[in-house]
Amino acid sequence: MVIKASAASEIRQLIAALGGPDEVRREASIARLAVIGARAADGLHKAYAGASDRDTRLAILRALESTGDRRTIAIARQAIAEGGDVGVAAAEALRGLLDSPHAPTSTEALDVLVATALDPAPERLVRLAAFDAMRGIPEGVRERVAEALRSDPDERLKARAADASRDVAAADDIWQDALEGSLPDTAGALRDAAQTRAAAGALTSLQKMIDACRVREGAVTRAKRPEWQALRGALHQALALRGSRIAVYDLRETVQEAKGHVPTSFLAALHVVGDKSCLEPLAGAYARAGPSDARWKSQLAAAFRAIARRERITRRHVVIKRIASRWPEAVRELTARA
Repeated sequence: MVIKASAASEIRQLIAALGGPDEVRREASIARLAVIGARAADGLHKAYAGASDRDTRLAILRALESTGDRRTIAIARQAIAEGGDVGVAAAEALRGLLDSPHAPTSTEALDVLVATALDPAPERLVRLAAFDAMRGIPEGVRERVAEALRSDPDERLKARAADASRDVAAADDIWQDALEGSLPDTAGALRDAAQTRAAAGALTSLQKMIDACRVREGAVTRAKRPEWQALRGALHQALALRGSRIAVYDLRETVQEAKGHVPTSFLAALHVVGDKSCLEPLAGAYARAGPSDARWKSQLAAAFRAIARRERITRRHVVIKRIASRWPEAVRELTARA
């Protein structure tokens, strides 16, 4: 596949950000690479081979989930052998290949997951991750793996296998009820269900769920609001991973109404799908931030600049002029070279 020079440059910059210290930029880069898809696979594979730290390898594995590239299987095998959270991320990356239209790819990915789940050698958390990654496969196949695990010497794996069908059915019920407008009592239950279901959910359904979560967030006690806001952020990330702007209005309004910081997931989604209507709320949040909020201001500025660059908004644009009339100092800093 021939990649234009401008696209190749963007991919290099995004991959470089995966190893950086800025969490928002890293999450935004993962989402943007997911949108780019297969075109980013070569660069991601090369980056993984040269990565020396765990956090970078974790980010690369997450970015590889959406590429559909068969070579990811070889990297996943290596990561599973390494173990720990890198091995867990490898299982997640393989889950992304289970729906591949290329039958040999999906079959080999499933074979690796099954072998990992049944092999007593890998760490327990990696084996559990491999078993959980098979949630989307036909129930009969997963049940055969669960049956084999019910005689495993590891008691935790036996218990997970025994509860597997019930847990999947419960999560399916929670997700379906939420799609129909009936949210569970706790945000955590829906967030767990969303982890494996949001990627394939209808875009309009996810939008409606975001709206419903926002209403619930306003109705619960102050102590419970952060968990509902975090759930909204996770749903926004699922939309951003698919390049959808269907709920940009909620991102914009959340930043506009925020009294302080918002979860990283909101700014990461803004990096990828935010439009020019989001610039004024970002500038307002930047102007309201205090001197002790240097990191928060840096994250806001990065999102502002990413949107302005993508939308080709210059200092002469009417949006920037409007922002300058309200927050002249903020706009000088936001439009300065990073």
